[in-house]
Amino acid sequence: MMLSSLYKRKLEELLAVCRKNLPECNEKLISDAFKFSLNAHRMDKRASGEPFIVHPFEVAAIIAREMPLDDVTVASGLLHDVIEDTKFTYEDVKAEFGETIAEIVDGATKIEGMFENYETKQVENYRKMLLSMSNDIRVILVKFADRLHNMRTLEYLNPERQVRMARETMEIYAPLAHRLGLSRVKIEYEDLAFKYLDRQFYKEISKKVIAKKKERESYVNKFIQPVEEAMDNEGLKYEISGRAKHLYSIAKKMISRGKSFEEIYDLFAVRIILDTDDRNDCFTVYGLASEIYIPVPERFKDYISLPKQNGYQSIHTTLIGPEGKMVEVQIRTRDMHEVAEKGVAAHWKYKENIHTNDKQMEDWISWIRELFDSTTKESTPGQIIEGLKLNLYQDEIYLFTPKGDLKILPVNSTPVDFAFDIHTEVGYRCIGAKVNGKIVPLDSKLKSGDQVEIITSKIKKPHQDWENFVVTHKAKSDIHKFFNLERRKLIEAGKEMWEKKIKKNKFSLSEDELIKLVPRLKFESVQHIYTAISEEKITTDELYEIVKDRNKLLNGELESPWVKPVERNIYAKIKEAEPSLFETYIKSARSTKNKIIAEGDVKDLMFSYANCCNPIPGEDIIGYISKTEGIKIHKKSCKNLSNLFLSDPQRLIDVQWPEQVEDEFFVGIKINGEDRPGMLNEITNVISTYNNTNIKSVNISSKGTLFDGTVILMVKNITHLNELIEKIKTIHGVFDVKRFEE
Repeated sequence: MMLSSLYKRKLEELLAVCRKNLPECNEKLISDAFKFSLNAHRMDKRASGEPFIVHPFEVAAIIAREMPLDDVTVASGLLHDVIEDTKFTYEDVKAEFGETIAEIVDGATKIEGMFENYETKQVENYRKMLLSMSNDIRVILVKFADRLHNMRTLEYLNPERQVRMARETMEIYAPLAHRLGLSRVKIEYEDLAFKYLDRQFYKEISKKVIAKKKERESYVNKFIQPVEEAMDNEGLKYEISGRAKHLYSIAKKMISRGKSFEEIYDLFAVRIILDTDDRNDCFTVYGLASEIYIPVPERFKDYISLPKQNGYQSIHTTLIGPEGKMVEVQIRTRDMHEVAEKGVAAHWKYKENIHTNDKQMEDWISWIRELFDSTTKESTPGQIIEGLKLNLYQDEIYLFTPKGDLKILPVNSTPVDFAFDIHTEVGYRCIGAKVNGKIVPLDSKLKSGDQVEIITSKIKKPHQDWENFVVTHKAKSDIHKFFNLERRKLIEAGKEMWEKKIKKNKFSLSEDELIKLVPRLKFESVQHIYTAISEEKITTDELYEIVKDRNKLLNGELESPWVKPVERNIYAKIKEAEPSLFETYIKSARSTKNKIIAEGDVKDLMFSYANCCNPIPGEDIIGYISKTEGIKIHKKSCKNLSNLFLSDPQRLIDVQWPEQVEDEFFVGIKINGEDRPGMLNEITNVISTYNNTNIKSVNISSKGTLFDGTVILMVKNITHLNELIEKIKTIHGVFDVKRFEE
């Protein structure tokens, strides 16, 4: 195929980048792929109006320039849209370029749209598609380059697609790039997505960063000058530079700290890259810099001795520079910098067999496999995605076994997460834990450096409530898997008992016929019937007596003997306590979002929340049959409960929160601290920016240099409240924050 002068220049430009960045380059392979793609897309146009070939060319150039792997990946980038968008098939690409390139192109094609409308996809197909990423890491890297060019040209799409792609990039692609060590790509993803998700905020920060550029450069030069002199005196070879932090990270700081742009001091960072093979030189430079400027002790991180899971190594420290400004400094070797910027690409071995002996590469591949393999067949696509997000977003802590083995887990991990990380069976048999030699509750949050010992029993007995506090996807998935299996066992046992009963009585009733009887029997499903039999809530004799007259049951001539056995007890309690209001009690919950579950599965009862303790989801609760307001929901720790019990114990009933609660709940918090200018504004800012918390009222009073007050706000659950309290405690000058229950 003859190329025009324009396309000749484009091809030569790409080949020049490949020659510069790739250790080996099959120029014929790349030329052939360029021509094949040009021919396949010759009739196509981009949304910008440009010839379509511009896109695969840019994708290939990104791979060669920013993730320089090998010529196979560059060729795959040129061909990545051929199977999806043209008449050419997988077999055509395979015949022309071989199976490896065809597999990479096909894998990248399948990933397209994988996070869009995921609720409608078949779970098994979805899982297979995700796992294809780990068969050859080049699949996801081609997809990264494709997404990066699409984000750079997002302006040509309609607003709805802009927002959808920006959100998908922010939620999935950016954190996944981070986990694979591609920090440069991750930063650009975040800034480009931020630009379309909050245009006004983006413009505001961008304008201020540009306006401060000269001032920043002047300050950085002043900061680095004495550091350069000290390194020169030591005879070190280095590269030192200052840069503004990227826009999205500045926005996150403003939101999390509740501060304006002008109040954020650490807006820039200095990076020192050493041309050395001795990592100890990094610590030498840290020593030199910290003699010149005062370091902030709690902001020192040694990722050289303890690298991140994605292979990232560097020293991070914050120093107090001239004029008292905080400056973040990163110190690393040239090789460490390559890994920090290019991640997985920096480890590529340029071998035909992708399963190399490179441990870092194997760790990345096994991490992706484990991430997706840990989803159960019962998992919905939504659960898989949530698990994926959970694994991608969390920062890491470093923990040790009693033998000194290192475990890297997400921040806020508990001993139960640690147990499941060791092995699923250790998690199932976990009954306790020691942290640094002391026994701690299983929901305790672990900290970096903790030594954790798991205490196990011979009996496999995890607790359902563990799901409420574990944070790793593996722990959540394994616990979910265990209880699903237990439910299946109960269903199978109940079914077997029922089939034995009808066989013994020579009675014919198929499962389809039993399904038709379910509504008349007042059960939710056949599985619930089988479970009730297993748990001895009903007997096979009772069930047989009612279903043997199936026609009468279907015609309404026979009433089920159980509106569930437990329901009769509740109804009887209510009728006995308040006979005149009985009908009122049994009618209101259908119209509310929250359905308090009373003793078993009863949901349709009138209820209200007690003002004396204001219970919120996540707290243990109990119901009290009141005289006028339905069932009053109290916290089990409510101080009024003992009086209610003594006055009429028969009015108390067991209740629990449903799995999902959509409402928000009133709660009060007491705050006291130092009365300083801007304190009230800072408190309300932290509250309102955390999870969009709605403030209902604020009452603050000053006493000399101190203040105390109450804030009434709306929260979703106890976790929301506790996390908010912890956030407020971090405000400078706040002494104490606690719940106010009166």
